[in-house]
Amino acid sequence: MKAQLLTTLGNAKDYTLNVAAAMPAENFDFKPTAAVWTFGELLHHIGYGIGWWEENFIRQQPADWDPPAATTGKDATIAYLNHAFSALKKSMEHIQLSDQAVAGFYATIDHVTHHRGQATVYLRMNGVVPPEYIY
Repeated sequence: MKAQLLTTLGNAKDYTLNVAAAMPAENFDFKPTAAVWTFGELLHHIGYGIGWWEENFIRQQPADWDPPAATTGKDATIAYLNHAFSALKKSMEHIQLSDQAVAGFYATIDHVTHHRGQATVYLRMNGVVPPEYIY
């Protein structure tokens, strides 16, 4: 079971980073409408969400929703995502799997998927073909 979860996590990480890498650096401030995040803010939200969901729903340690200011620029945002995925992997490698931890893991991945799907629309709106999906 743990190997399957780690494979799922690795695929989610790789695809998310591919989506992030596909957007030209100058378009990280793009937002399709004033009411939504920029591409970079959206990816930062994914990274912050990974840690928050992990803390609350995998490790069962309540934490307030208190995101820091979004990273700026492509390199910093990709580094932030890498760190978030790496921390989640480390937790998953060492955690005692319970029904709650597994449900929390899938909730975390679902949150990533939800917002990564939005990010692919941002790519298309900028004339960028999203990278091929990894599963």
